[in-house]
Amino acid sequence: MVKYQKKNPYSQWKKSKDYTVDEDEEAGLDPFGLIYGNSAYCNKRSKHRFLFFIFISLVSFSLVLAPLLLSFSSNISLLYKEGLDSENDVNGFLCSSVSNGTICCDRRSRRTDVCVMKGDVRTHTASSSLILYRSINNVLNQSDGGDDDGMKAIQHEKIRPYTRKWETSVMSTIDELDLIVKRGGGIDHKCDVYHDVPAVFFSTGGYTGNLYHEFNDGILPLYITSQHLNKKVVFVILEYHNWWITKYGDILAELSDFPAVDFRGDKRVHCFPEATISLRIHDELTIDPYLMENNKTIVDFHDLLDRSYWPRIKSLVEDEEREREQEAQSSLALPAEYQDPTKPKLVIVSRNGSRAIMNEDSLVKLAEDIGFVVEVLRPQRTTELAKIYRVLNSSDVMIGVHGAAMTHFLFMKPSSVFIQIIPLGTDWAADTYYGEPAAKFGLKYIGYKILPDESSLHQDYDEDDPILMDPSSVNQKGWEFTKKIYLDRQNVKLDLGRFRKRLRRAYYYSKARKNERLRLQAQ
Repeated sequence: MVKYQKKNPYSQWKKSKDYTVDEDEEAGLDPFGLIYGNSAYCNKRSKHRFLFFIFISLVSFSLVLAPLLLSFSSNISLLYKEGLDSENDVNGFLCSSVSNGTICCDRRSRRTDVCVMKGDVRTHTASSSLILYRSINNVLNQSDGGDDDGMKAIQHEKIRPYTRKWETSVMSTIDELDLIVKRGGGIDHKCDVYHDVPAVFFSTGGYTGNLYHEFNDGILPLYITSQHLNKKVVFVILEYHNWWITKYGDILAELSDFPAVDFRGDKRVHCFPEATISLRIHDELTIDPYLMENNKTIVDFHDLLDRSYWPRIKSLVEDEEREREQEAQSSLALPAEYQDPTKPKLVIVSRNGSRAIMNEDSLVKLAEDIGFVVEVLRPQRTTELAKIYRVLNSSDVMIGVHGAAMTHFLFMKPSSVFIQIIPLGTDWAADTYYGEPAAKFGLKYIGYKILPDESSLHQDYDEDDPILMDPSSVNQKGWEFTKKIYLDRQNVKLDLGRFRKRLRRAYYYSKARKNERLRLQAQ
């Protein structure tokens, strides 16, 4: 379950509004879109003279103050470079360039701490440590003794490699690593496994097990942190889970040429020339290209998903073709059902338990009557992601009720339609976690906010109860109230008359796109 975190209301997503011009204003628009009045010609000439006088005054004033302004600007630039934009601060990351034999930690983000160690980096599982040995050639001269291996720690940092830094409760469950720089070298600390590529250390603990958090806190940050290494990287995982490796193995194979290392389970000493500890993260389910070294976007991440899943999808298609050939030879074979290629495909992501669509069958019929080919997708925890990707990547419209499964919008093609049904009390979370990221991804996003009489809670509370009429006041009481009332105990019965309008909009848009694609293919 996504844990709601209230943010500054000014940072919340707001729907864009078309700029409208009244008829009176439109009449006063010049060719450049500026609004002008109906002043007389003589007034215009007076204005021109006055503006010319102002212009001459400003030029004279600037010539006098230019030396002072240049000096002030230089000082400001120097302060900025020293305080905010050091030569290591590239694309918003303080540790983009690290000197050999040192640790750099960027702790400015509220979401995550990230450290980089460069040089002779070695794992020490027993003490939950990464040790960076400095000045290997001078070990005898520089060793000061006093610790367990006769070499003194000269720098020490601690870090929990997980991307929800502000949530102290979950961060307390994440294994902590000690990052240590020592004088001397690894004479008594041989490498069991030497790697000639960097390592990225991260945890798959915390909220792992929830699809939203697996992508938002793990997979997307892993892409952000490692994609520039072009697969020449080793992933070292704390709180390693075999099921997680199986589930995301296709993606990991597109990010790294090497098998992942279980930090706790593999007791050997692994040696790396460089290590990044923890992952960088930008925002909810998105990538900020201005913070990427090569301006990668969320669409580039979708391309990675394409490369990850299509080999498996191809094998699924081949298996199905073989089955059809075998059935064709059987007297029990049924004729293949014809599907009109011009009809848009709509996928309903169905839920079990809370926040289910109680009149789902009626919704299916309505969509079919409008003209869609409809498929109901019921993903389980064990459903292979490649199979889900195949269904959604071939769809034109996805419909679902707010919840972690809406993370699957990342599987759709940009410019497709995503309709999120928003139960009572979930407006902010629905927009923040899925609506805004979907729009950034390039989907045509429609948020359908249900009315109180479309909620199953309508049967349990009086019509004027704040739970129905003022959900924000209930949410202000805390996460426990939101979860108990709006997430765990609420189902949805759509007003199909209201919802039809959204479906028709999605249909006509998707139909036009589909016809255009078919026209281009026919050329």
